Amino acid sequence: MIEYGLFVTVIIITLAAGVVAGYLLRVRLSGKLRESSESLAARIIEEAKKEAENIKKEAILQAKDYLLKAKNELEEESRRKKEEFDRFENRLRQKEEILDKRMEVITRKENDIESRDKSLISKENQLAEKNQRADQLIVEHQRQLERVAGLSREEAREQLMASIITEAKGEAAGTIRKIEDEARREAERRSREILACAVQRYASDYVAENTVSVVTLPSDEMKGRIIGREGRNIRAIEAATGADLIIDDTPEAVVLSSFDPIRREVAKKSLERLISDGRIHPGRIEDVVSKVRAEIETIIRETGESVAFDMGIHDIHPELLNLLGRLKYRTSYSQNVLEHSIEVAHLTGMMAAELGLNIKEAKRAGLLHDIGKALDHEIEGTHAAIGAQYAKKYGESDNIVRAIAEHHDDGRNNSILGVLIQAADTLSAARPGARKEMLETYVKRLTDLERIANSFNGVNKCFAIQAGREIRILVENENTTDDDAVMLCKDIIKKIESELTYPGQIKVTVIREMRVSDYAK
Repeated sequence: MIEYGLFVTVIIITLAAGVVAGYLLRVRLSGKLRESSESLAARIIEEAKKEAENIKKEAILQAKDYLLKAKNELEEESRRKKEEFDRFENRLRQKEEILDKRMEVITRKENDIESRDKSLISKENQLAEKNQRADQLIVEHQRQLERVAGLSREEAREQLMASIITEAKGEAAGTIRKIEDEARREAERRSREILACAVQRYASDYVAENTVSVVTLPSDEMKGRIIGREGRNIRAIEAATGADLIIDDTPEAVVLSSFDPIRREVAKKSLERLISDGRIHPGRIEDVVSKVRAEIETIIRETGESVAFDMGIHDIHPELLNLLGRLKYRTSYSQNVLEHSIEVAHLTGMMAAELGLNIKEAKRAGLLHDIGKALDHEIEGTHAAIGAQYAKKYGESDNIVRAIAEHHDDGRNNSILGVLIQAADTLSAARPGARKEMLETYVKRLTDLERIANSFNGVNKCFAIQAGREIRILVENENTTDDDAVMLCKDIIKKIESELTYPGQIKVTVIREMRVSDYAK
Protein backbone atom coordinates (compact mmCIF):
# COMPACT_ATOMS: atom_id res chain seq x y z
CA MET A 1 0.00 0.00 0.00
CA ILE A 2 2.87 2.41 0.78
CA GLU A 3 4.51 1.71 -2.58
CA TYR A 4 1.21 2.32 -4.35
CA GLY A 5 0.82 5.76 -2.61
CA LEU A 6 4.31 6.80 -3.57
CA PHE A 7 3.61 5.79 -7.15
CA VAL A 8 0.36 7.95 -7.28
CA THR A 9 2.18 10.93 -5.70
CA VAL A 10 4.86 10.75 -8.38
CA ILE A 11 2.23 10.73 -11.09
CA ILE A 12 0.43 13.73 -9.59
CA ILE A 13 3.67 15.73 -9.29
CA THR A 14 4.51 14.86 -12.86
CA LEU A 15 1.11 16.08 -14.04
CA ALA A 16 1.42 19.31 -12.02
CA ALA A 17 4.84 19.95 -13.47
CA GLY A 18 3.45 19.47 -16.95
CA VAL A 19 0.58 21.87 -16.30
CA VAL A 20 2.90 24.52 -14.87
CA ALA A 21 5.30 24.11 -17.75
CA GLY A 22 2.48 24.52 -20.21
CA TYR A 23 1.19 27.52 -18.39
CA LEU A 24 4.58 29.23 -18.30
CA LEU A 25 5.10 28.51 -21.94
CA ARG A 26 1.76 29.95 -22.76
CA VAL A 27 2.45 33.16 -20.73
CA ARG A 28 5.83 33.59 -22.34
CA LEU A 29 4.55 33.09 -25.82
CA SER A 30 1.52 35.21 -25.19
CA GLY A 31 3.72 38.16 -24.30
CA LYS A 32 5.52 38.12 -27.64
CA LEU A 33 3.15 36.49 -30.02
CA ARG A 34 -0.17 36.90 -28.29
CA GLU A 35 -2.10 37.56 -31.40
CA SER A 36 -0.50 34.92 -33.59
CA SER A 37 0.03 32.16 -31.12
CA GLU A 38 -3.21 31.94 -29.20
CA SER A 39 -4.43 29.19 -31.41
CA LEU A 40 -1.01 27.36 -31.16
CA ALA A 41 -0.96 27.70 -27.38
CA ALA A 42 -4.43 26.34 -27.12
CA ARG A 43 -3.40 23.35 -29.23
CA ILE A 44 -0.24 22.76 -27.19
CA ILE A 45 -2.21 22.95 -23.94
CA GLU A 46 -4.74 20.54 -25.31
CA GLU A 47 -2.00 18.12 -26.37
CA ALA A 48 -0.31 18.47 -22.97
CA LYS A 49 -3.57 17.68 -21.23
CA LYS A 50 -4.08 14.64 -23.42
CA GLU A 51 -0.52 13.49 -22.80
CA ALA A 52 -0.91 14.03 -19.06
CA GLU A 53 -4.16 12.09 -19.15
CA ASN A 54 -2.48 9.21 -21.00
CA ILE A 55 0.41 9.21 -18.55
CA LYS A 56 -2.03 9.18 -15.67
CA LYS A 57 -3.99 6.26 -17.13
CA GLU A 58 -0.81 4.28 -17.83
CA ALA A 59 0.46 4.92 -14.29
CA ILE A 60 -2.85 3.79 -12.82
CA LEU A 61 -2.80 0.57 -14.93
CA GLN A 62 0.80 -0.21 -13.88
CA ALA A 63 -0.09 0.41 -10.28
CA LYS A 64 -3.08 -1.93 -10.53
CA ASP A 65 -0.92 -4.67 -12.17
CA TYR A 66 1.72 -4.34 -9.48
CA LEU A 67 -0.94 -4.43 -6.79
CA LEU A 68 -2.53 -7.56 -8.28
CA LYS A 69 0.83 -9.29 -8.57
CA ALA A 70 1.72 -8.42 -4.98
CA LYS A 71 -1.67 -9.68 -3.83
CA ASN A 72 -1.18 -13.04 -5.66
CA GLU A 73 2.31 -13.51 -4.22
CA LEU A 74 1.01 -12.75 -0.75
CA GLU A 75 -1.82 -15.25 -1.14
CA GLU A 76 0.61 -17.92 -2.47
CA GLU A 77 2.99 -17.35 0.43
CA SER A 78 0.11 -17.54 2.88
CA ARG A 79 -1.14 -20.79 1.33
CA ARG A 80 2.35 -22.36 1.44
CA LYS A 81 2.83 -21.34 5.06
CA LYS A 82 -0.54 -22.77 5.93
CA GLU A 83 0.25 -26.13 4.24
CA GLU A 84 3.60 -26.33 6.03
CA PHE A 85 1.93 -25.54 9.30
CA ASP A 86 -0.70 -28.25 8.64
CA ARG A 87 2.00 -30.84 7.91
CA PHE A 88 3.89 -29.93 11.04
CA GLU A 89 0.68 -30.15 13.03
CA ASN A 90 -0.05 -33.63 11.57
CA ARG A 91 3.43 -34.85 12.51
CA LEU A 92 3.01 -33.57 16.01
CA ARG A 93 -0.37 -35.26 16.24
CA GLN A 94 1.07 -38.60 15.02
CA LYS A 95 3.98 -38.42 17.45
CA GLU A 96 1.60 -37.63 20.23
CA GLU A 97 -0.49 -40.70 19.33
CA ILE A 98 2.62 -42.90 19.27
CA LEU A 99 3.73 -41.58 22.64
CA ASP A 100 0.28 -42.24 24.05
CA LYS A 101 0.41 -45.86 22.83
CA ARG A 102 3.89 -46.35 24.27
CA MET A 103 2.80 -44.95 27.56
CA GLU A 104 -0.11 -47.39 27.59
CA VAL A 105 2.26 -50.33 26.89
CA ILE A 106 4.69 -49.18 29.56
CA THR A 107 1.87 -48.79 32.02
CA ARG A 108 0.62 -52.32 31.32
CA LYS A 109 4.15 -53.72 31.69
CA GLU A 110 4.63 -51.90 34.96
CA ASN A 111 1.37 -53.32 36.22
CA ASP A 112 2.41 -56.84 35.13
CA ILE A 113 5.82 -56.50 36.78
CA GLU A 114 4.24 -55.22 39.95
CA SER A 115 1.81 -58.17 40.04
CA ARG A 116 4.65 -60.62 39.36
CA ASP A 117 6.74 -59.10 42.14
CA LYS A 118 3.89 -59.53 44.52
CA SER A 119 3.42 -63.15 43.39
CA LEU A 120 7.17 -63.88 43.74
CA ILE A 121 7.29 -62.36 47.20
CA SER A 122 4.34 -64.50 48.21
CA LYS A 123 5.96 -67.66 46.77
CA GLU A 124 9.29 -66.85 48.46
CA ASN A 125 7.54 -66.50 51.78
CA GLN A 126 5.74 -69.81 51.26
CA LEU A 127 9.00 -71.50 50.23
CA ALA A 128 10.82 -70.14 53.26
CA GLU A 129 8.07 -71.51 55.49
CA LYS A 130 8.23 -74.91 53.81
CA ASN A 131 12.05 -75.00 54.12
CA GLN A 132 11.78 -74.16 57.78
CA ARG A 133 9.21 -76.93 58.36
CA ALA A 134 11.38 -79.36 56.34
CA ASP A 135 14.44 -78.54 58.44
CA GLN A 136 12.44 -79.15 61.59
CA LEU A 137 11.17 -82.49 60.25
CA ILE A 138 14.71 -83.56 59.26
CA VAL A 139 16.08 -82.74 62.70
CA GLU A 140 13.23 -84.58 64.38
CA HIS A 141 13.68 -87.56 62.04
CA GLN A 142 17.41 -87.70 62.75
CA ARG A 143 16.74 -87.68 66.51
CA GLN A 144 14.29 -90.55 66.11
CA LEU A 145 16.80 -92.55 64.01
CA GLU A 146 19.57 -91.95 66.56
CA ARG A 147 17.26 -93.04 69.39
CA VAL A 148 16.20 -96.21 67.54
CA ALA A 149 19.70 -97.14 66.30
CA GLY A 150 21.48 -96.26 69.51
CA LEU A 151 24.17 -94.37 67.50
CA SER A 152 24.93 -90.73 67.08
CA ARG A 153 24.90 -89.09 63.68
CA GLU A 154 28.70 -89.00 63.42
CA GLU A 155 29.06 -92.66 64.44
CA ALA A 156 26.43 -93.76 61.91
CA ARG A 157 28.16 -91.76 59.19
CA GLU A 158 31.52 -93.33 59.95
CA GLN A 159 30.12 -96.86 59.88
CA LEU A 160 28.22 -96.18 56.69
CA MET A 161 31.27 -94.68 54.96
CA ALA A 162 33.45 -97.60 56.02
CA SER A 163 30.90 -100.04 54.67
CA ILE A 164 30.55 -98.13 51.40
CA ILE A 165 34.31 -97.92 50.91
CA THR A 166 34.76 -101.63 51.55
CA GLU A 167 31.95 -102.53 49.19
CA ALA A 168 33.16 -100.05 46.53
CA LYS A 169 36.66 -101.47 46.57
CA GLY A 170 35.26 -104.93 45.99
CA GLU A 171 32.89 -103.82 43.24
CA ALA A 172 35.18 -101.34 41.49
CA ALA A 173 37.37 -103.93 39.84
CA GLY A 174 34.35 -106.07 38.96
CA THR A 175 32.60 -103.09 37.43
CA ILE A 176 35.68 -102.16 35.44
CA ARG A 177 36.00 -105.71 34.17
CA LYS A 178 32.32 -105.85 33.21
CA ILE A 179 32.52 -102.55 31.37
CA GLU A 180 35.68 -103.63 29.57
CA ASP A 181 34.10 -106.92 28.51
CA GLU A 182 31.09 -105.11 27.11
CA ALA A 183 33.08 -102.36 25.36
CA ARG A 184 36.28 -104.23 24.45
CA ARG A 185 35.40 -104.90 20.83
CA GLU A 186 34.33 -101.34 19.99
CA ALA A 187 36.80 -99.57 22.28
CA GLU A 188 39.91 -101.37 21.06
CA ARG A 189 39.02 -100.95 17.41
CA ARG A 190 38.12 -97.28 17.77
CA SER A 191 41.13 -96.41 19.91
CA ARG A 192 43.50 -98.18 17.54
CA GLU A 193 42.05 -96.48 14.49
CA ILE A 194 41.90 -93.08 16.14
CA LEU A 195 45.51 -93.25 17.34
CA ALA A 196 46.90 -94.59 14.06
CA CYS A 197 45.00 -92.13 11.87
CA ALA A 198 45.71 -89.22 14.20
CA VAL A 199 49.46 -89.87 14.20
CA GLN A 200 49.65 -90.29 10.42
CA ARG A 201 47.34 -87.39 9.55
CA TYR A 202 48.72 -85.00 12.15
CA ALA A 203 52.23 -85.63 10.81
CA SER A 204 54.36 -83.92 13.45
CA ASP A 205 58.16 -84.06 13.50
CA TYR A 206 58.08 -87.88 13.55
CA VAL A 207 56.83 -88.03 9.96
CA ALA A 208 58.25 -84.74 8.73
CA GLU A 209 60.45 -86.52 6.22
CA ASN A 210 57.37 -88.22 4.81
CA THR A 211 55.69 -84.90 4.02
CA VAL A 212 58.55 -83.00 2.38
CA SER A 213 60.66 -83.42 -0.75
CA VAL A 214 63.96 -81.74 -1.59
CA VAL A 215 64.77 -80.42 -5.07
CA THR A 216 68.43 -79.86 -5.84
CA LEU A 217 69.34 -76.60 -7.60
CA PRO A 218 72.27 -76.09 -9.97
CA SER A 219 73.24 -72.91 -8.08
CA ASP A 220 71.92 -70.53 -5.45
CA GLU A 221 71.15 -67.99 -8.21
CA MET A 222 68.27 -70.22 -9.26
CA LYS A 223 66.47 -69.41 -5.98
CA GLY A 224 65.95 -65.84 -7.12
CA ARG A 225 64.49 -66.98 -10.44
CA ILE A 226 62.18 -69.41 -8.63
CA ILE A 227 60.96 -66.62 -6.35
CA GLY A 228 60.49 -64.19 -9.27
CA ARG A 229 59.79 -60.50 -9.22
CA GLU A 230 57.93 -59.65 -5.99
CA GLY A 231 57.43 -63.40 -5.42
CA ARG A 232 55.08 -63.95 -8.38
CA ASN A 233 56.77 -67.18 -9.53
CA ILE A 234 56.72 -68.90 -6.15
CA ARG A 235 53.09 -67.85 -5.65
CA ALA A 236 52.20 -69.26 -9.07
CA ILE A 237 53.90 -72.59 -8.25
CA GLU A 238 52.14 -72.91 -4.89
CA ALA A 239 48.77 -71.99 -6.42
CA ALA A 240 49.13 -74.45 -9.30
CA THR A 241 50.44 -77.42 -7.28
CA GLY A 242 48.89 -76.94 -3.84
CA ALA A 243 52.29 -77.54 -2.19
CA ASP A 244 54.34 -75.11 -0.07
CA LEU A 245 57.80 -74.03 -1.26
CA ILE A 246 60.33 -73.40 1.48
CA ILE A 247 63.38 -71.45 0.35
CA ASP A 248 65.82 -70.99 3.22
CA ASP A 249 69.57 -70.87 3.80
CA THR A 250 70.07 -74.47 2.70
CA PRO A 251 72.62 -74.25 -0.16
CA GLU A 252 71.44 -75.27 -3.62
CA ALA A 253 68.18 -76.84 -2.39
CA VAL A 254 64.46 -76.05 -2.23
CA VAL A 255 62.07 -77.88 0.09
CA LEU A 256 58.54 -78.85 -1.02
CA SER A 257 56.00 -79.55 1.72
CA SER A 258 52.52 -81.08 1.41
CA PHE A 259 50.49 -83.71 3.25
CA ASP A 260 49.18 -84.98 -0.09
CA PRO A 261 51.99 -87.12 -1.59
CA ILE A 262 50.62 -86.81 -5.13
CA ARG A 263 50.58 -83.02 -4.97
CA ARG A 264 54.10 -83.09 -3.60
CA GLU A 265 55.25 -85.38 -6.42
CA VAL A 266 53.61 -83.13 -9.04
CA ALA A 267 55.29 -80.09 -7.51
CA LYS A 268 58.68 -81.82 -7.39
CA LYS A 269 58.64 -82.99 -11.01
CA SER A 270 57.27 -79.63 -12.23
CA LEU A 271 59.99 -77.68 -10.43
CA GLU A 272 62.70 -80.00 -11.77
CA ARG A 273 61.46 -79.47 -15.33
CA LEU A 274 61.26 -75.70 -14.89
CA ILE A 275 64.81 -75.63 -13.53
CA SER A 276 66.17 -77.74 -16.41
CA ASP A 277 64.24 -75.70 -18.99
CA GLY A 278 65.25 -72.34 -17.52
CA ARG A 279 62.03 -70.56 -18.47
CA ILE A 280 60.28 -69.74 -15.19
CA HIS A 281 57.27 -67.44 -15.35
CA PRO A 282 53.61 -67.84 -14.33
CA GLY A 283 52.36 -68.87 -17.77
CA ARG A 284 55.08 -71.47 -18.20
CA ILE A 285 54.56 -72.74 -14.65
CA GLU A 286 50.86 -73.45 -15.25
CA ASP A 287 51.64 -75.23 -18.53
CA VAL A 288 54.33 -77.48 -16.98
CA VAL A 289 52.23 -78.31 -13.90
CA SER A 290 49.28 -79.27 -16.10
CA LYS A 291 51.45 -81.61 -18.19
CA VAL A 292 53.12 -83.19 -15.13
CA ARG A 293 49.77 -83.72 -13.42
CA ALA A 294 48.50 -85.53 -16.51
CA GLU A 295 51.64 -87.69 -16.56
CA ILE A 296 51.26 -88.55 -12.87
CA GLU A 297 47.64 -89.56 -13.44
CA THR A 298 48.80 -91.81 -16.27
CA ILE A 299 51.48 -93.36 -14.05
CA ILE A 300 48.91 -93.96 -11.30
CA ARG A 301 46.50 -95.66 -13.68
CA GLU A 302 49.24 -97.80 -15.29
CA THR A 303 50.65 -98.74 -11.86
CA GLY A 304 47.25 -99.95 -10.66
CA GLU A 305 46.68 -101.97 -13.83
CA SER A 306 50.20 -103.44 -13.71
CA VAL A 307 49.90 -104.53 -10.06
CA ALA A 308 46.50 -106.13 -10.66
CA PHE A 309 47.84 -107.97 -13.72
CA ASP A 310 50.95 -109.21 -11.89
CA MET A 311 48.77 -110.51 -9.04
CA GLY A 312 46.46 -112.28 -11.47
CA ILE A 313 43.43 -110.27 -10.32
CA HIS A 314 41.05 -109.18 -13.08
CA ASP A 315 37.78 -107.27 -13.50
CA ILE A 316 38.68 -104.57 -10.97
CA HIS A 317 36.83 -101.31 -11.57
CA PRO A 318 39.05 -98.59 -13.14
CA GLU A 319 38.39 -96.24 -10.20
CA LEU A 320 39.66 -98.87 -7.75
CA LEU A 321 42.73 -99.34 -9.95
CA ASN A 322 43.36 -95.58 -9.76
CA LEU A 323 43.09 -95.71 -5.95
CA LEU A 324 45.47 -98.66 -5.93
CA GLY A 325 47.95 -96.73 -8.07
CA ARG A 326 47.75 -93.71 -5.75
CA LEU A 327 49.08 -95.91 -2.95
CA LYS A 328 52.44 -95.85 -4.76
CA TYR A 329 52.94 -92.34 -3.34
CA ARG A 330 51.48 -93.10 0.11
CA THR A 331 53.52 -94.21 3.13
CA SER A 332 52.55 -95.39 6.59
CA TYR A 333 55.29 -95.34 9.25
CA SER A 334 57.73 -95.00 6.30
CA GLN A 335 56.40 -98.23 4.77
CA ASN A 336 55.16 -97.89 1.20
CA VAL A 337 51.45 -98.74 1.27
CA LEU A 338 51.37 -100.23 -2.24
CA GLU A 339 54.25 -102.61 -1.46
CA HIS A 340 52.55 -103.42 1.85
CA SER A 341 49.27 -104.21 0.02
CA ILE A 342 51.06 -106.51 -2.43
CA GLU A 343 52.75 -108.30 0.45
CA VAL A 344 49.45 -108.68 2.33
CA ALA A 345 47.84 -110.08 -0.84
CA HIS A 346 50.58 -112.73 -1.16
CA LEU A 347 50.41 -113.68 2.53
CA THR A 348 46.59 -113.86 2.50
CA GLY A 349 46.70 -116.05 -0.61
CA MET A 350 49.23 -118.42 1.02
CA MET A 351 47.16 -118.79 4.20
CA ALA A 352 43.98 -119.26 2.17
CA ALA A 353 45.68 -122.05 0.22
CA GLU A 354 46.64 -123.81 3.46
CA LEU A 355 43.02 -123.57 4.68
CA GLY A 356 41.48 -124.62 1.40
CA LEU A 357 39.77 -121.28 0.77
CA ASN A 358 39.37 -119.27 -2.43
CA ILE A 359 42.89 -118.03 -3.19
CA LYS A 360 41.91 -115.42 -5.79
CA GLU A 361 39.31 -113.91 -3.50
CA ALA A 362 41.83 -113.81 -0.63
CA LYS A 363 44.45 -112.09 -2.83
CA ARG A 364 41.86 -109.62 -4.07
CA ALA A 365 40.81 -108.69 -0.53
CA GLY A 366 44.45 -108.42 0.60
CA LEU A 367 45.37 -106.17 -2.33
CA LEU A 368 42.41 -103.84 -1.80
CA HIS A 369 42.37 -103.82 2.01
CA ASP A 370 44.16 -100.42 2.32
CA ILE A 371 42.68 -98.52 -0.66
CA GLY A 372 41.01 -96.22 1.87
CA LYS A 373 44.45 -94.75 2.64
CA ALA A 374 44.43 -93.20 -0.82
CA LEU A 375 41.52 -91.01 0.31
CA ASP A 376 41.79 -90.65 4.10
CA HIS A 377 43.46 -87.23 3.67
CA GLU A 378 40.41 -86.02 1.74
CA ILE A 379 37.45 -87.83 3.39
CA GLU A 380 36.58 -88.02 7.07
CA GLY A 381 36.62 -91.50 8.58
CA THR A 382 38.92 -94.47 9.08
CA HIS A 383 40.67 -95.90 6.05
CA ALA A 384 38.99 -99.28 6.59
CA ALA A 385 35.51 -97.74 6.47
CA ILE A 386 36.42 -95.54 3.49
CA GLY A 387 37.92 -98.49 1.61
CA ALA A 388 34.88 -100.69 2.27
CA GLN A 389 32.56 -97.92 1.12
CA TYR A 390 34.38 -97.45 -2.19
CA ALA A 391 34.76 -101.17 -2.77
CA LYS A 392 31.01 -101.60 -2.39
CA LYS A 393 30.38 -98.57 -4.60
CA TYR A 394 32.44 -100.01 -7.45
CA GLY A 395 30.96 -103.48 -7.47
CA GLU A 396 33.13 -105.64 -5.18
CA SER A 397 31.47 -108.66 -3.57
CA ASP A 398 30.09 -108.57 -0.03
CA ASN A 399 32.91 -110.83 1.21
CA ILE A 400 35.57 -108.42 -0.08
CA VAL A 401 33.77 -105.38 1.34
CA ARG A 402 33.33 -107.03 4.73
CA ALA A 403 36.97 -108.16 4.87
CA ILE A 404 38.19 -104.62 4.09
CA ALA A 405 35.93 -103.15 6.76
CA GLU A 406 37.03 -105.71 9.39
CA HIS A 407 40.77 -105.78 8.83
CA HIS A 408 41.34 -103.57 11.90
CA ASP A 409 38.45 -104.97 13.97
CA ASP A 410 39.35 -107.52 16.68
CA GLY A 411 35.73 -108.55 17.27
CA ARG A 412 34.65 -112.17 17.58
CA ASN A 413 32.16 -111.99 14.71
CA ASN A 414 34.68 -111.32 11.97
CA SER A 415 34.61 -113.37 8.79
CA ILE A 416 37.36 -115.87 8.01
CA LEU A 417 38.65 -113.67 5.19
CA GLY A 418 38.73 -110.67 7.54
CA VAL A 419 40.76 -112.63 10.09
CA LEU A 420 43.22 -113.72 7.39
CA ILE A 421 43.74 -110.11 6.30
CA GLN A 422 44.26 -109.06 9.92
CA ALA A 423 46.95 -111.69 10.34
CA ALA A 424 48.64 -110.86 7.02
CA ASP A 425 48.47 -107.13 7.76
CA THR A 426 50.09 -107.69 11.17
CA LEU A 427 52.81 -109.89 9.68
CA SER A 428 53.63 -107.37 6.96
CA ALA A 429 53.73 -104.39 9.31
CA ALA A 430 55.20 -105.93 12.45
CA ARG A 431 58.22 -107.80 11.16
CA PRO A 432 61.54 -106.04 11.94
CA GLY A 433 62.61 -103.75 9.12
CA ALA A 434 59.19 -103.38 7.52
CA ARG A 435 58.55 -100.10 9.23
CA LYS A 436 61.04 -97.48 10.21
CA GLU A 437 62.54 -98.76 13.42
CA MET A 438 66.12 -99.81 14.09
CA LEU A 439 66.64 -103.42 15.16
CA GLU A 440 68.36 -102.35 18.38
CA THR A 441 65.41 -100.10 19.27
CA TYR A 442 62.97 -102.87 18.40
CA VAL A 443 64.71 -105.42 20.64
CA LYS A 444 65.12 -102.90 23.46
CA ARG A 445 61.40 -102.11 23.39
CA LEU A 446 60.51 -105.79 23.74
CA THR A 447 62.96 -106.17 26.62
CA ASP A 448 61.60 -103.07 28.39
CA LEU A 449 58.05 -104.35 28.07
CA GLU A 450 58.89 -107.64 29.78
CA ARG A 451 60.96 -105.82 32.42
CA ILE A 452 58.08 -103.52 33.35
CA ALA A 453 55.65 -106.43 33.61
CA ASN A 454 58.02 -108.49 35.80
CA SER A 455 58.51 -105.56 38.19
CA PHE A 456 55.00 -106.10 39.66
CA ASN A 457 54.26 -108.58 42.44
CA GLY A 458 52.22 -111.63 41.54
CA VAL A 459 53.53 -111.86 37.92
CA ASN A 460 54.61 -115.39 37.05
CA LYS A 461 55.55 -115.08 33.36
CA CYS A 462 55.21 -112.48 30.61
CA PHE A 463 55.68 -112.58 26.84
CA ALA A 464 55.98 -109.66 24.40
CA ILE A 465 54.32 -110.73 21.13
CA GLN A 466 53.24 -109.23 17.79
CA ALA A 467 56.50 -107.27 17.49
CA GLY A 468 55.81 -105.44 20.74
CA ARG A 469 52.22 -104.58 19.95
CA GLU A 470 50.94 -106.83 22.71
CA ILE A 471 52.23 -108.23 25.99
CA ARG A 472 50.61 -111.20 27.73
CA ILE A 473 51.12 -111.64 31.47
CA LEU A 474 50.43 -114.79 33.48
CA VAL A 475 49.82 -114.16 37.19
CA GLU A 476 49.91 -116.48 40.19
CA ASN A 477 46.47 -117.89 40.78
CA GLU A 478 46.84 -118.38 44.54
CA ASN A 479 47.99 -114.84 45.32
CA THR A 480 45.89 -112.89 42.80
CA THR A 481 42.13 -112.54 42.52
CA ASP A 482 40.18 -111.56 39.45
CA ASP A 483 39.77 -108.06 40.79
CA ASP A 484 43.50 -107.84 41.50
CA ALA A 485 44.19 -108.88 37.89
CA VAL A 486 42.09 -105.99 36.61
CA MET A 487 43.94 -103.45 38.77
CA LEU A 488 47.31 -105.02 37.85
CA CYS A 489 46.52 -104.51 34.15
CA LYS A 490 45.73 -100.86 34.76
CA ASP A 491 48.94 -100.30 36.75
CA ILE A 492 51.11 -101.94 34.07
CA ILE A 493 49.50 -99.77 31.37
CA LYS A 494 50.22 -96.61 33.36
CA LYS A 495 53.87 -97.57 33.84
CA ILE A 496 54.31 -98.44 30.15
CA GLU A 497 52.82 -95.09 29.12
CA SER A 498 55.08 -93.18 31.49
CA GLU A 499 58.37 -94.98 30.75
CA LEU A 500 58.28 -96.11 27.09
CA THR A 501 58.07 -94.35 23.74
CA TYR A 502 56.41 -96.39 20.99
CA PRO A 503 54.33 -95.93 17.83
CA GLY A 504 50.62 -96.78 17.89
CA GLN A 505 49.47 -98.68 20.98
CA ILE A 506 50.36 -101.74 23.06
CA LYS A 507 47.75 -104.23 24.17
CA VAL A 508 48.22 -105.55 27.73
CA THR A 509 46.54 -108.89 28.54
CA VAL A 510 46.62 -110.29 32.08
CA ILE A 511 45.78 -114.01 32.30
CA ARG A 512 44.75 -115.71 35.54
CA GLU A 513 44.00 -119.41 35.28
CA MET A 514 43.03 -122.00 37.86
CA ARG A 515 44.68 -125.43 37.76
CA VAL A 516 43.34 -128.28 39.86
CA SER A 517 45.50 -131.43 40.18
CA ASP A 518 44.92 -134.68 42.04
CA TYR A 519 45.95 -138.34 41.81
CA ALA A 520 43.80 -141.34 40.96
CA LYS A 521 44.69 -144.23 43.26
